[in-house]
Amino acid sequence: MEAKMMLGRYVAADSWIHRLDPRGKLVAMVLFLITVIMAEAFAELAALSGFALLVMVSSRISLTRYFRASRPLWFIMAFMFLFYILFDKSGNSLVNAGKLNITTGGVTYGAYAVWRMALLVSFTAILTFTTTPVELNLGLERVLKPLRFVGGSPQQWSMMIGISLRFIPTIFEEADKVMKAQASRGADFHEISFVQKGKMVMTLMVPVIVSAFRRAEELVQAMEARGYVLHAPRTSLRTLVWRTPDTLFIASFLVLLLFISWW
Repeated sequence: MEAKMMLGRYVAADSWIHRLDPRGKLVAMVLFLITVIMAEAFAELAALSGFALLVMVSSRISLTRYFRASRPLWFIMAFMFLFYILFDKSGNSLVNAGKLNITTGGVTYGAYAVWRMALLVSFTAILTFTTTPVELNLGLERVLKPLRFVGGSPQQWSMMIGISLRFIPTIFEEADKVMKAQASRGADFHEISFVQKGKMVMTLMVPVIVSAFRRAEELVQAMEARGYVLHAPRTSLRTLVWRTPDTLFIASFLVLLLFISWW
């Protein structure tokens, strides 16, 4: 199942990105998100892709892992592309057959939307691949500290986000187990029609959701058994230290954001 679901997993490697402060990587992700949303032209998206590829190579993690991380979202990407093709009528007409009218604008903007989503998934994978769950939770709690001034709880939000990321591969593992159990009883997902697959997915959702709630309940019981109390004073075994590479990492994303804004 690890080969099918990579997003949300930590990959141990010896790279300078792994050694960066998790707060810096979280802030960089937000800056990259803003930059990707602002990019509207081919040259801008190409520049962002080159920058993301450079960061991925620097992490010393196989590019195949990043490719696998986007696999669960291929259906959503295909739906986005199809939506733009069917409903965006800007530009010149490429195919005009009755009610079906495919234009250059629909194809272009659909491709750009898929491109943006692929960039966002790739950088999210960089964050989860190079940051342990403990470091990620600690970094989130530090970054979300301003929420205290508006009545929010940084500890609560960081815990929810961290658990959600950790549950992504867990839910896919449960789905894989249910699919194998159904296959052992004669259900074959590879030799049935697309409509039949859609019907079988409904039978897959119920046991997966029930299993997810069961795992969540077990997690709550385990945390309570270890004396976890929300909002209680806590100490941390790991102390985050901001270094010069973290500043340079953030600065590179700021330069990228300013460059795209100027462009």
